[in-house]
Amino acid sequence: MCQVFKVSRSGFYAWLKREESSRAKQNKELLKEIHNVYKLSRGTYGSPRVTKALKNQGITCSRNRVARLMRDYGIFAKTKRRYKATTNSKHSYPVAPNLLNQNFSANQPNQVWVADITYIPTDEGWLYLAAIKDLYNRKIVGWAMDKTMTRQLVLDALNQAVMRYRPLAGLIHHSDRGSQYASYEYQQALRGYGIITSMSRKGNCYDNASMESFFGTIKRELIYGSRYRTRAEARHAIFEYIEVFYNRIRLHSSLGYMSPVEYEQAKNAA
Repeated sequence: MCQVFKVSRSGFYAWLKREESSRAKQNKELLKEIHNVYKLSRGTYGSPRVTKALKNQGITCSRNRVARLMRDYGIFAKTKRRYKATTNSKHSYPVAPNLLNQNFSANQPNQVWVADITYIPTDEGWLYLAAIKDLYNRKIVGWAMDKTMTRQLVLDALNQAVMRYRPLAGLIHHSDRGSQYASYEYQQALRGYGIITSMSRKGNCYDNASMESFFGTIKRELIYGSRYRTRAEARHAIFEYIEVFYNRIRLHSSLGYMSPVEYEQAKNAA
């Protein structure tokens, strides 16, 4: 080997015995911490969230350094896939005006909720997920799952959210203009709770981009990397993702890299 690389034997053995540099040792320790954060995030964090999580633990390092180590050792966040729309806006129900106009912010909890439906493939067939998100803290406040995409599915999600958080009258509920949300039963429930209806414009997915963002996240971070043999198996995984990880652990860039629960607690303590 020494002849091939044209180095002396003494030089080669001296190189073998050479102690690791201080920087190399630091990188090795940092890589362990990166792996721990990445594992805790279920493989969902890229370098910005990993860097923030490390800083939360008192480990100071630059984002560029974290990104380089992740890239060099093949540590990558899960990537997006495209998915199709699930709701049917071709119906005769009345539709509400768009009160949000793509302003996805709120000054306090239970001021603006956004809602939508998505689907999850299983070996038994589709499982549909209806979810409601609070724009103040990005928390999923209500959700329901079923094998069919009916108005009862979205009613179950709404009733859960209301029973949990008891919003005052005047809360704005924004959704697309799908038949489930525009149905008489759902609109009657909203009125009964004193909730004001807002709906996206026809064919404009950006009008409910905040909810689309959540579905993109759960599909990228959970669904696409899994195979569910039964709907019950998918239900369990989604329940655990929403209630344990997404609401309580996952760092949200829009919340200053805090989880929804952490953000809520910080605001309450201020």
